[in-house]
Amino acid sequence: QLQLVESGGGLVQPGGSLRLSCAASGSIFRLYAMGWFRQAPGKQRELVATITSGYVTNYVDSVKGRFTISRDNAKNTLYLQMNSLKPEDTAVYYCNLQDPRPYWGQGTQVTVSS
Repeated sequence: QLQLVESGGGLVQPGGSLRLSCAASGSIFRLYAMGWFRQAPGKQRELVATITSGYVTNYVDSVKGRFTISRDNAKNTLYLQMNSLKPEDTAVYYCNLQDPRPYWGQGTQVTVSS
């Protein structure tokens, strides 16, 4: 069972920045393509960014140019740098495999509001 713990969320004003972290358990983290997902109130969970084991990244159009996904395999940690945040980015953010396992963590709340 993959264990993932998200952190780094908070309240930020529009235009601000946050850096989310995802701590993963296990010794084979480096072999997996990973993703960040988010779920806004009343909406389905959506995949917003991915990074492969070869560090190839992809983003949903709504965050391109603003978000950067990265990973530190030595630390078993996935990151999401979020810049130029908009109110529409408000959601609970989760990490998981790009092809997600049915084991979701608690997520971390990101609220963008003035």
